[in-house]
Amino acid sequence: MNKLTKVGCSALCGSLAAVSAANAGDLTVTGGADLTWVSQGGVNTGNPLGMGSNFGLKGSGELDNGWTVDLTVAHTNGGAYSSAVVALGMGGLGKLNFNSGDSGNGLQAIDDKMPTAWEEPWGAGMSTGVRLVNGVGANLNIQYTTPTIFGTTLVVAMAPDMGVTDTADKTVATAAGHSGAGYDATININPSLGTEILSGLNLFAGAHYTNNYTNEVDGTGLEEDTYEAAGGLTYDLGPLSIGAQWSGESLGEASNTTAATHYKNHAFGVAFNVSDNLSISYGEHTSRKVGYHSARAYVHEDNRRIEVDSVQIAYTMGGASIRVANVNADNILFSKDTNRSATILSMGLAF
Repeated sequence: MNKLTKVGCSALCGSLAAVSAANAGDLTVTGGADLTWVSQGGVNTGNPLGMGSNFGLKGSGELDNGWTVDLTVAHTNGGAYSSAVVALGMGGLGKLNFNSGDSGNGLQAIDDKMPTAWEEPWGAGMSTGVRLVNGVGANLNIQYTTPTIFGTTLVVAMAPDMGVTDTADKTVATAAGHSGAGYDATININPSLGTEILSGLNLFAGAHYTNNYTNEVDGTGLEEDTYEAAGGLTYDLGPLSIGAQWSGESLGEASNTTAATHYKNHAFGVAFNVSDNLSISYGEHTSRKVGYHSARAYVHEDNRRIEVDSVQIAYTMGGASIRVANVNADNILFSKDTNRSATILSMGLAF
């Protein structure tokens, strides 16, 4: 059984990080991980992947008067995960990654790679309705990453049944609806060509495919497969970082007269490190509906476009970070003249 001592806790994001530095106590974590694949003859198992994380937390501390405090938390496959990842490094053969979902695998890793001082414009504290590509990242999936060769890294990922997350070990799950397996492939290239000026350039692209099918019981439902794609570039030159990217998705809803059949996004960002502690950024993200069934009545352009921009400042002081974001959003949730603005102040403390 592996043992990890003096693991820390972040005050705001819930990650583990040096509790003993924040108080006169220790936090010990013990446990292990289980991975399973279940196949049942003659039965539609849906997503056969299962993941178990059996672990326990034990904390102890002492008060100034000599009293002691003990904490015990057990997690034995009980409850969904915020995120759970089991990574298997295989040296020169690359890396395998088993992901419980919603943790940035596959195409989801490049849904918005624009440089920013703090958060993406759509993620700084306002519900905008921006449509992002996801691929298999929000589903229980397996991912393989190649070694980086000549500045190029390939990633492939698959989810046996789209829509399934957090399945415990030795179990299976089937998503409701008409989605089958999903597949992602992404590439990241640093074409420096041995030059200093290109060392900060990164090109990235990726695509996703979901196998949709007709309902086997009544013959209804989606018959078209769905597709997603994203691509762009970022460039770092000294303290300056800039980037632009494009993405889109085809939902295969040609028989649906009430919903869009296609979406496309464009994003731009620029960030500048004023010093080792202070950074500022500006970013934009536009999300558009670009297709409807022919029977759909005319839809005003402003009901088909969301525009978000944000100016952000971040300052760090040792274990403390102060972040400020000013966000403006037009036609949020694809609703004409529904415009909002907000200023968000955030402080993070890492122990």
